[in-house]
This record gives sequence, structure tokens and C-alpha cells, in this order.
Amino acid sequence: MDLQIDRAHGARIYDYLLGGKDHFAVDRAAAEASLRLWPALRAHMLENRSFMHRVVRHLAERGVRQFLDIGTGIPTSPNLHEVVQAVIPDARIVYVDNDPTVLAHARARMTSTPEGRTAYVCADAREPDALLSAPQLRATLDLDEPVALTLIGMLHFLTEDDLAHEVVRRLLDALAPGSHLAASIGTSEFAPIPLAEVQRVYEAYGESVRFRTKAEAELFFAGLEVLEPGLVQIHKWRPEPGAAPVPDVDIAMYGAVGRKP
Repeated sequence: MDLQIDRAHGARIYDYLLGGKDHFAVDRAAAEASLRLWPALRAHMLENRSFMHRVVRHLAERGVRQFLDIGTGIPTSPNLHEVVQAVIPDARIVYVDNDPTVLAHARARMTSTPEGRTAYVCADAREPDALLSAPQLRATLDLDEPVALTLIGMLHFLTEDDLAHEVVRRLLDALAPGSHLAASIGTSEFAPIPLAEVQRVYEAYGESVRFRTKAEAELFFAGLEVLEPGLVQIHKWRPEPGAAPVPDVDIAMYGAVGRKP
């Protein structure tokens, strides 16, 4: 198994910033260099995790019983299936990532309820047809029924716009009407100067990122029925009652949920 420890990986940087233990020196170096340039990075990552929790809980409460999570990252409890299955115990979840480190931990930490199912697919989002045909996915999800496609903090690693839109289109095309897309999408619009430096740090350590404007982020939801409050900074998407205020300048992602008609 090639753990690619000679270059940073977004999943392992994320794990380090969330306080996890599954990362390498190159990931820690990239994270610490980024924090020096933009000290809000850790708070921003924690907000992204909170956004995921709120989104999938909301979708489960709407009756969505199947989830396809691409760009899963290293498991950090509560994981997506734990949030969803607390609402719908027999929900089915497929996790997808292309980092072998994630694979090494996924089976041990992503255990389903007895009523539901979880599965893990080691695949690259850049190859959606191969991902969708994976036996583990087909054995777990019924694509003739609605599925929630979650792309949380992943699309900014698809730096080519044509490819990113083709991936999202191909995935949505494979899903039944009534399915949902939930995504958080990196942006530098609220802190352009430090985030330009962070982008350079990531690239210097071997991980490319692409920040998008709000107008560019909205294109991923074209043709979908976008749920309220629309595309907003992630800390503004249905925040928990009484949540502490977060400065806009500390958040570098837009987020939204759209329903496929």
C-alpha cells in the first residue's frame, strides 16, 4: 500500500487540524505553515465538519435513507453514518476516498448499526463511472431510490472546472429523482490575501487547490431545487440555535443543499 508520505494529502491535513492522529510529517508541516499564514484555518475546518453534521441530519430528518459520501477523509467520530443512523437506524452509507490512509482505518471505525449498512470504496472522484460501478457501492445502495450525494470539502481539490462539473453531473445523472447534492466549496472571497498564501503552501507540499467565487460555486447546483437558505458561507447554513457567532473572514467555504427534481 503506497501511503504517499512524500506529499501532503488533504484528508490527512484535515485530520491533523481536527485533532486526529492519522497524518505524517509532511501533512503537519503543510498545516502548520498554513496556520501561520491564516490562523483561522483550524476554526474553518471545524465549521466544515459541523456543516456536514447539520446537513446530513437535516436530510435524514427529511427521510433520505441512502448517502454517498465522496472525499470522506480519515474517520473522526461522529462520522456521517453515526449522525444519520441516529435518526434512521437502517440508513445505508457508502464512503469514498482515494487516500490509502483512509482505507486503513475505514473498516474499523465505520461500523454500521445492525439495521443499516456501511461500505467503503477506495476510488478517485475523477473517475465517476468506475466509482459508481464499484461492487461495494452496488451492494449497499439502490440507485433507483433517492440518495444524498455529499461532497464536503472536496471540490476544491478538483482544480479543473470542466472536470469538476463533469464529475458532479455524472454522479447526479446516476441518481434517482428526489436525490440531493450537499457540498461545501472552497472560496477565498472573504480573506483573499492570506488564502492565496495558503494555496501556495498546499501546492508547495504537493496538494493543489482551487478556490471559487460564489457565482462559480452556484454552478454546481444548476438544475437543482436549492433548499433554504441557499448557497451561503457554511456557518450560516441552518446554524444550531445558540451557536456562537463566527466572523465571516474566518470561513472559506460556501455550502448548499440541492434536490434533484
